[in-house]
Amino acid sequence: MGGLQAAWSIMSMVTLTPFFAFLFSIVFMASIGKSFGVRRLYVNLLVKIFEFGRQNIESVRKQQFANITQSDPEDEDAPTGDNPSPDAADTGDGTGSAKTNGTLPNGGSHRYMNGRDTSSHIANGGNTVISRAESLILSPEMIDDTRSKSAEPQEEGAGGGTRDQGEEGDEETKSDGSEGGGGEHEAAGFKLSNCLDYVKSGMEAIIEDQVTSRFLAEELKNWNLLTRTNRQYEFISWRLTVIWMIGFLIRYFILMPMRVLICFIGVIWLTLCTAVVGCVPEGSIKRALVKNVLIQCFGFLSSALSSVVNYHNIQNRPLNGICVANHTSPIDVLMLMCDNCYSLIGQRHGGFLGVLQRALARASPHIWFERAEAKDRILVAKRLKEHVTDPKNPPILIFPEGTCINNTSVMQFKKGSFEVGGVIYPVAIKYDPRFGDAFWNSSRYSMMQYLFLMMTSWAIVCDVWYLPPMERQEGESAIDFANRVKRVIADQGGLVDLVWDGQLKRSKPKKEWKEKQQEKFSKLLKGE
Repeated sequence: MGGLQAAWSIMSMVTLTPFFAFLFSIVFMASIGKSFGVRRLYVNLLVKIFEFGRQNIESVRKQQFANITQSDPEDEDAPTGDNPSPDAADTGDGTGSAKTNGTLPNGGSHRYMNGRDTSSHIANGGNTVISRAESLILSPEMIDDTRSKSAEPQEEGAGGGTRDQGEEGDEETKSDGSEGGGGEHEAAGFKLSNCLDYVKSGMEAIIEDQVTSRFLAEELKNWNLLTRTNRQYEFISWRLTVIWMIGFLIRYFILMPMRVLICFIGVIWLTLCTAVVGCVPEGSIKRALVKNVLIQCFGFLSSALSSVVNYHNIQNRPLNGICVANHTSPIDVLMLMCDNCYSLIGQRHGGFLGVLQRALARASPHIWFERAEAKDRILVAKRLKEHVTDPKNPPILIFPEGTCINNTSVMQFKKGSFEVGGVIYPVAIKYDPRFGDAFWNSSRYSMMQYLFLMMTSWAIVCDVWYLPPMERQEGESAIDFANRVKRVIADQGGLVDLVWDGQLKRSKPKKEWKEKQQEKFSKLLKGE
């Protein structure tokens, strides 16, 4: 028995000691802003594996398409004798045949066209299933009635085509003894065609609206060997099955325990460091210590997610004032704090996030508030102005959307942070969904469930763009300024710029929006 214990201790010293020493060196280098390049090599290897999986899936699909075309050869052979083929239609040129171009006799088409599954083409397209006319989208903004203007030439053109029908209708009404003035009254009154565009817009919203799809996981073009995504191909071929099983073992039995250990150590280290720095008297020395400590601690924590962050345009890195960014997840703060020190403003949380918030508050000035308290909001606005006016304070990081979006779009920015004044530093954050979905669906997952999904993903890869500082122009309202900043962030990150409020996932549309659309429809009925 003693021999087995001695052998086990020797094996542990030989294997575990070098492993943990190597792991600690990687994490330590990451905490001081250096890297051996291991995580980037790991990400490049994943890209090659995903590409191999994509090619394997396409080859299997082509084989399935070949099997389908070979299973029905009699449908493609033209019949002989007195029974003509139903596919061979008289084209009028005497040939008695027509090219079908892959279409079926009933007007449909094969499921597999040119080796591709057309049924999945829409899903691959991302977040748009149907194509809408911009004039039919009900927008919360007060816009001009462009749809009625665009309908005028159509009505004129349609009037020319229906003039003969109108004359026939007049003759019928005259023959019945009615006056011709009734037709004019009917033209100025209600027409069933007036509401058809609203019916179409409503059906489009039922199929897919612009808000609901922003709070679901982003769809992938290619499978990333994770069954939690919108595509599952783990059993399509034995090669992918083997790769998926190996990946499952690596993610759950190697990466996840290491990441949990790093996260646990990182949180304890952050708590201790902020407690120590909080005891230092206020001054330039404390500000320098806070900046270095926070960057190192958050760099250590980023190793728990195997994060790879690419920072662009670092010359625009904010030094003070207000920094605004699009919001996908609580780890947005982690991605940004690895490169710069920020003061934070946001909703007060409990649990794991509450531990981090209390630890940060001991070292540097942060603003935490409760959304349901109106008086607290007034106090927050006052504290925000005081923070911005002090040039010694670090830049304060704000997510004006107020909720997490799935990193495919940017939704309405709240105007509060743009009324304070001063310089605004826009930042665009874009995650690569191939390695892991960074979006936090708070209505579906708790914080611990979300962290579990993050630690069992392949990695977190994102790009951060520091954009040139922006100031409010003379005569520009806070809403227009917020929309201008939002548009810049959306353009740089390749995101969709939406006017909708992200809080619609928790509340119903405002009554004013419905009244605007009702007023618009009433003007259409009146002919205004």
